[in-house]
Amino acid sequence: MQTAKLIAVTLGAFALQGCLAKAAVSAVTLPVKVASRGVDLATESQSEADEKRGREIRKREERLGTLERDYDRQMDRCADGDDEACDKAQAIRAEMKAIMPGVPVEPDRD
Repeated sequence: MQTAKLIAVTLGAFALQGCLAKAAVSAVTLPVKVASRGVDLATESQSEADEKRGREIRKREERLGTLERDYDRQMDRCADGDDEACDKAQAIRAEMKAIMPGVPVEPDRD
């Protein structure tokens, strides 16, 4: 009977050591995991930066296309003698000039 108790206590101690060791490892690695997660959230990978830049360029290109259509419409009205349309066309052209440096130029394909 005494031997059975001794074996049970010994096995329990070994099992408990594994649980304690696992808990200790988790407690020690937790700050490292938290810190690395924070750094990951604070930094931006190159692919994320590229995607963000691509979205910004597409937005500028879309805006430039809209402005070009509006500019053409206003120039047609200006040619018909509408002075207000001429003023609007100038304002649109100024905005287009401001946007153009942010839109990359694609090389000519021959």
